[in-house]
Amino acid sequence: MDKERINFLLRNLLKGLLWFAVLIIVYIVLKDRVEIHPESLIGRVSDNSVAVYLIFLGSEVIFGIIPPEFFMAWAAEPGDLEYYILAVTFLALISYGAGVLGYWIGRFLNKALLYRYARRRFFTQYETLLRRFGGFLLFVAAVTPLPFSAVCMLLGSVKYNFKNFLLIALTRFLRFAFYSYLLWQAGSITL
Repeated sequence: MDKERINFLLRNLLKGLLWFAVLIIVYIVLKDRVEIHPESLIGRVSDNSVAVYLIFLGSEVIFGIIPPEFFMAWAAEPGDLEYYILAVTFLALISYGAGVLGYWIGRFLNKALLYRYARRRFFTQYETLLRRFGGFLLFVAAVTPLPFSAVCMLLGSVKYNFKNFLLIALTRFLRFAFYSYLLWQAGSITL
């Protein structure tokens, strides 16, 4: 089973890195050739840090609809490394907190009647696997594009050990550190 888990991790990590590489290449090619005005794309939201952080929080709680890398790229706009590090750290804290919130939403849904029926009907066969391999799945979701919040909710619904959950979920910070570093480096590259 260890080989299967490692293959799962590597497959998803490779998919995430390939997707990220495509985004970086497109960014590098277009950044000096195409004049893009963020206001025309998303209105004045990008000028309002609180609004951006609230959108990110909403996205992270609702299954990670918008990839965190877009928010990391937004944070890199001012060109100030100290600001960027603080902004990305804050984004990582929001993501981690949203994962913890997702865990507790999963615990709450476990008690809801409709969810209990659906769980009994569809998820019972996976419950043992989630308890057994949930930590590994959480690690993979934390460092790859798998939906982190959804995995957190699943683990909460099966009452995965909360202390283990908190420790493993810390690996989410690795993703933010690695991807933000690559984004910062890509911002300094010109063709």
